[in-house]
Amino acid sequence: MRTVKIALRILFSVLREIFDEAAYTRFLQRTNMASSADAYAAFWRERESGVVRKTRCC
Repeated sequence: MRTVKIALRILFSVLREIFDEAAYTRFLQRTNMASSADAYAAFWRERESGVVRKTRCC
């Protein structure tokens, strides 16, 4: 039973990373903001600006 709990905890952590929930939580902690529509918009602006800078070569 302990192995199943560990596996589920890992699965939920992976899903939080895939769907950006963990990144949003880290953003809130880093910027000392409360979760709100404005905070989420700032998160996406920052995320998009980071994606734009990563250009692929060839």
